[in-house]
Amino acid sequence: MSIAKYRKLDLFLLLLALGTIMVLADKGQARTHRESKLPGWKTNTVKRTIELHELEQGGPGKDGIPAIDRPAFTDPRSAQRWLRPKEPVISLVINNHSRAYPLQILIWHEIINDTVAGVPVAVTFCPLCYSANVFDRRVQGRSYSFGVSGMLRHSDMVMYDRQTESLWQQISGEAIVGDMVGSQLKRLPAQIISFEQFRSAYKKGLVLSRDTGFRRNYGRNPYAGYDDISKTPFMYRGETDSKLMPMEKVVTVSVANSDKAYPYSITRELHVINDEITKVPVVVFHADGTVSTLDRNRIGASRKVGSTGVFDRRIDGQQLVFHYKDGSFYDEQTKSVWDIIGRAVQGPLRGKELTRIVHGDYFAFAWLAFKPETEIFR
Repeated sequence: MSIAKYRKLDLFLLLLALGTIMVLADKGQARTHRESKLPGWKTNTVKRTIELHELEQGGPGKDGIPAIDRPAFTDPRSAQRWLRPKEPVISLVINNHSRAYPLQILIWHEIINDTVAGVPVAVTFCPLCYSANVFDRRVQGRSYSFGVSGMLRHSDMVMYDRQTESLWQQISGEAIVGDMVGSQLKRLPAQIISFEQFRSAYKKGLVLSRDTGFRRNYGRNPYAGYDDISKTPFMYRGETDSKLMPMEKVVTVSVANSDKAYPYSITRELHVINDEITKVPVVVFHADGTVSTLDRNRIGASRKVGSTGVFDRRIDGQQLVFHYKDGSFYDEQTKSVWDIIGRAVQGPLRGKELTRIVHGDYFAFAWLAFKPETEIFR
């Protein structure tokens, strides 16, 4: 055989090998693409910021925990027939419209799609992380509605929007899988306070009704005993911070690009913390009264854990320093008395309200799983 024939044969074998490699690569990519699909979902899994193996089934499947899409409301007088004074509610105020969302209802539904003063909101609660977050449901001018995916990531609820079936992280409001990746829902200021504190502060406020369209044992806690600092987080396999026990609650504050966490063990003792985050003077209030949602079988009989609020300490150009005495908050400058919602109820500043700062009350492990660089107040 001539040298030219040998060269032609070598070239043929080389091309054949390259073709085989390309075919195998295509098959591998196709297999990987198939494996990246979520069964029963139309989610575009090609777009994602996480690996799909980070998603775990938490028990009930898609919409197994049904969101409330047509919330009905009642007045506080009617609600007191079934809602005890110390029971926790998520208090939300938008343009002077105030609403209370009892956690005894949210614990069974986790998401409420609502509209308050013309603003479409998603009121959310993940019992496993004790994270109560309220989001504006609008992204680039379009309003989305949300449901419970049945999946968890770092023990935190994964939501999905019904328009694109993208997956969203409840603790951050960030789209993590799907066409909406790159979007983040805007968090709105909200507080967990007691029903008693809400109805005292907002005489014309509305309370989410038990008339939800579903039959649930409202008032009962299906996670009895979970709110125990010695417990192990459910379905959490990540690292924990050695400075805090995983199930200790923290008050978290995010200002600009800075995150800070205030352990309940400190805020409960001090009641008031005057601080500054990225040059913003803030105050953390911790009042007595509210019971835990996740302690006893009947929420109303649970132990008291208190209510928190975070506010900007500046008002009318004056920076205030706060103190606590005999169950009341007061400022050093005018001796005005303030309540847990940041409103002056006595003194020269009576009727004034501090600017609310977005904050959260979470189990430490949950917040630090997503914000490991958080500064912890000591």
